[in-house]
Amino acid sequence: MDLIVARKNSFIWFVLLGLICSLVSTAAVEDDGRKEYIVYMGAKPPGDFSAYDTHTNILQEIFGSKASTFLVHSFERSFNGFVAKLTQEEMQQMTGMDEVVTIFPNEKKHLLTTRSWDFVGFPQQVKRTSVESDVIIGVFDNGIWPKSDSFNDKGFGPPPSKWMESCQGFSNFTCNNKIIGAKYYRSFGQFTQEDMPSPRDSEGHGTHTASTAAGGLVNMASLMGYASGTARGGVPSARIAVYKICWSDGCNDADILVAFDDAIADGVDIISLSVEGKTSKDYFADSIAIGAFHAMKNGILTSNAAGNDGPNFFTVRNFSPWSLSVAATTIDRKFLTKAQLGGSNVYEGDSINTFEQNEMYPLIYGGDAPNTAGGFTSRESRSCLPKSLNPELVKGKIVFCNRETSGKGALLAGAVGTLMADTRPQDSSRSYPLPASRLSSQDGNNIYNYINSTSNATASILKSTEVKDTTAPFVVSFSSRGPNPATPDILKPDIAAPGVNILAVWPPISPVSGVKGDSRSVLYNIKSGTSMACPHATGAAAYVKSFHPTWSPGAIKSALMTTATPMSAEQNAEAELAYGAGNINPTKSVDPGLVYDADETDYINFLCGEGYSSGALQRITGENVVCSAATSGTAENLNYPSFTVISSDMKSIIGMFNRTATNVGSSESTYKATVSGAPEGL
Repeated sequence: MDLIVARKNSFIWFVLLGLICSLVSTAAVEDDGRKEYIVYMGAKPPGDFSAYDTHTNILQEIFGSKASTFLVHSFERSFNGFVAKLTQEEMQQMTGMDEVVTIFPNEKKHLLTTRSWDFVGFPQQVKRTSVESDVIIGVFDNGIWPKSDSFNDKGFGPPPSKWMESCQGFSNFTCNNKIIGAKYYRSFGQFTQEDMPSPRDSEGHGTHTASTAAGGLVNMASLMGYASGTARGGVPSARIAVYKICWSDGCNDADILVAFDDAIADGVDIISLSVEGKTSKDYFADSIAIGAFHAMKNGILTSNAAGNDGPNFFTVRNFSPWSLSVAATTIDRKFLTKAQLGGSNVYEGDSINTFEQNEMYPLIYGGDAPNTAGGFTSRESRSCLPKSLNPELVKGKIVFCNRETSGKGALLAGAVGTLMADTRPQDSSRSYPLPASRLSSQDGNNIYNYINSTSNATASILKSTEVKDTTAPFVVSFSSRGPNPATPDILKPDIAAPGVNILAVWPPISPVSGVKGDSRSVLYNIKSGTSMACPHATGAAAYVKSFHPTWSPGAIKSALMTTATPMSAEQNAEAELAYGAGNINPTKSVDPGLVYDADETDYINFLCGEGYSSGALQRITGENVVCSAATSGTAENLNYPSFTVISSDMKSIIGMFNRTATNVGSSESTYKATVSGAPEGL
């Protein structure tokens, strides 16, 4: 598989596979069992450094003169490493090389506001500084829709002088003084019909997250009348640099690392990354943790989505101590959708249903309409899986399903609506490509019984109503929980932020529901996920940065965590393992009084204590690191803004923590330590 790297100018790079080369490569992979591996080698060597020569020489030890044909890509701007095509045996051979820190497969990760900023006490009229326009946020996602009014550059001057790149040359994408950079990466696989080989966003996720963090003010924004108000990001004057790493089939580890390599060298201040892997990995076998470490080393904070795999314990996916891990909380609005049955019963579920049905329609159970000609049985059709329903039986009817789906199966079969029973908490809403409501399992049983009680079952699905949620904020059920899988003594998630029913910018070419066949075209959409929480924390971090440009990533993270609004353990049984330090409070975070700062040396001492060897850390840092009893720190003594102790003995828990607090408030300040809200006996 030949990697074609094309440079359109000093800034625009894109990485893609030629069609013919891809076909040849696919056959080769099938023949010899090779797949792509990331060979991480740590810090970029000082002085003159030819990445190609260095990496080819390493591969020559295995492949000889043919080494260059197995080199896919070299990381060379901010750290050292490469992507190569290897068999399992060849990978094992390279694992023992002195220059190599880790080797891991190039796997795929996945993508995980009119009201939300006001809800956390951050009004439109909040105090701001002129430095905000010098803050550059690097958004790693699936692109951006540059034509939105939220990314208009009216009133902006030229990019900050620290910005090391330019942006021009794409036929369908033009940067401005708001979006000052745009790159896209595709290191593996062909583009599908849904993909746009450009920094443009054709799916919506990247546009939504970018505008939440730094979108400009747009009045009268809404999703077809829902969540109406002024849409704005946390730092409307900040600049945006786009790094498109995700496509319809996911986000490759190699592309994530190339983006980090570029963004660090380009000069971004904050990196926002709403992406998660399927499993938890060692810190230096994970592309996001590796990239975030080198970003931290260069003074850049990485803000990560905690993950959407809750509410079980140990599900947090981004948990490196040098990055910010963000959980998702609710805001004070929710959307309810009623289903009117022919028997006069009304059941209320949740969805964001913009469709209006003005009549009753026949109601059918999906299990009674299997697509037997397609090889499906009622086992599949009762869940309304795509192609499992018989269109001749379902067309023109509302179909009842035993579980929540995207609505694609019902839409393909010609249904006019769908009712879905679900066992999960009804604490977030989503859009579907046709009229729909997600109901409780008990209501689902009642609807099933109604269908079986009559030969003429009918129903109608009403438009959603927007109501105030007086129980907010609490951590939504899907938000991933701690403890930290790698180091339980370090609290993760770090903090929580609004991530439920968030209105933000949307590309008009992307379906509202994300399902092909949904013909609605909108400029703003309502989405939920830790992907939506992450850019809120990113915006808050950028806000702190605008007041304190010289603060380290550790200081900014500390300021956010120590000023967070406390949350209730009564609403979240997992307590801090759900919400970390609490809900973000950007207004207070610019004046935290004290910060618990941590730099590269602190993290290296921590890693020594975690069992990393001196040799490995020397390669990671590029410095003469020697792990010893004096330098090996424990997790308890990492200068972290939270305190965590793990114990299986519920009768007696002892924890000793050493912290260094730095006064960033008035030089005449006096601080007093108090403990509030502690469990009995602490």
